[in-house]
Order: sequence, then structure tokens, then C-alpha cells
Amino acid sequence: MLDLASRNCKADKIAHLLDLPNRPQPPRLLEIGTGSGGIAHWFAIHATRQCEVTAVDVCDNRLVHDGYSFQMVADVELPFDGASFDAVISNHVIEHVGDANAQQQHLNEVRRVMKSDGVGYLAVPNRWMLTEPHYRLMFFSWWPRAWRTPYLRLWRKDEAYDCEPLQMRQLERMLGASRLAGTNRYRRLACHARYRAIQPIWCAPACRHTVCMVARAQANHSHAHLSDRAHGQMSQ
Repeated sequence: MLDLASRNCKADKIAHLLDLPNRPQPPRLLEIGTGSGGIAHWFAIHATRQCEVTAVDVCDNRLVHDGYSFQMVADVELPFDGASFDAVISNHVIEHVGDANAQQQHLNEVRRVMKSDGVGYLAVPNRWMLTEPHYRLMFFSWWPRAWRTPYLRLWRKDEAYDCEPLQMRQLERMLGASRLAGTNRYRRLACHARYRAIQPIWCAPACRHTVCMVARAQANHSHAHLSDRAHGQMSQ
């Protein structure tokens, strides 16, 4: 995440998927978990895809600081009013926020701060990927959670495994609970008809490395209700 060249490539991909030039200009964009700041910087200074960019993270590892505003956060709760942003980016963040309750709240917060016609980009490692990306261990994320930390310690790789990759059905359920929805080119959501403006972009087949989707908010659900859920309910 601190490799600026890779962040520029990722930002270009995200910009293409979000189709920001066709939105009111300049769009307000939030990046959750900015890391090096490379993606936020790219969107802030790009000649044709320039955005008004805000970035947040739980720690400050930025290598570039120009062009965007930055705030520290303590957890998944976002310090912004509801319906503040045209686009929200959560790029390989949800697997690091904690357990399923924290992951759900992360998506609730994405939905809360997104405008009713906004769009969100979400990428997460696929639990069924063949090689776990942080430690390069084959089938590591397939194991029960209780086995992962002892295995890392056995091989002196690390003291704890703090990542929780998701499988596609888990992610679909969480998106639906937050009134966000995405689908993929291989399989439609069973509840597809309940959501409005679901926009598939790209999602991994069973063992591909990353699940990546663009999702839109359900328009007939109030931001006030979502704010209550995001700030007042940690369990689903």
C-alpha cells in the first residue's frame, strides 16, 4: 500500500469503474484507509478526473500529502455528516476493521456518508483465494480462524493474524443489510429485485485473488435511519 506506482495504477482503475467524469463536477470523494495517500493524491490532482478529496485512516503512513484533506479516525465510525460524498472508496480495508460486526458497521458508514445517487468502490481479498496475500501462504485463509494465528507463530511469520477475508455470500449479505448492493457477472443476487441501480463491474470467480465491485445505495432508505444504525448498533 506504500508503493506509489501501484497506487497510481489502482487509482486509474477505480476512476474508470466509477465513471466520475459523468457525475457533477467536481465530485466529492472519500477514501477510507488512505495508506500512502497515493490514490487520494491521484484523484485530487488528475487533469481530467480531478475531485474534491477527503481521506481518513487509523494511522498516518502517508508519503504524499498534497491536494487532499486528511483526518485520523479511531475506528470504523466516520466523522462526516450523512449524504456528504458522491463517491466512497474502500480499497482492501474491510478485512482489517475487525470482526463481522465491525465489518457490517464499516459498510453502514459507507452508506450513511454516501449521497442517495452516490457510488462506492469496494475491494476485499476473497477468502477462497489460493494464496493469502499478506504472508504468501497457500490456502491459509481457507482455514478456520482459530488455526491461523497459531500457524503464523509456528512458522515465526507473525504474532497474530488480524485479517478477515470475506467470501462472496458473506459480502452480499452485508451489502444488503447496509442497503448497498453489488452483483457479479457469474451469479445474480437472489434479492436483486429489491435493490435499485445495482451496477456490476468485476467480481472474482471462486478462487481469484480479489472481489471488487461498484455498488449504489438504495434510494428509498433514509439517511437518518442509516445514521442510527451505523452509530447505535454494533451487532446485527
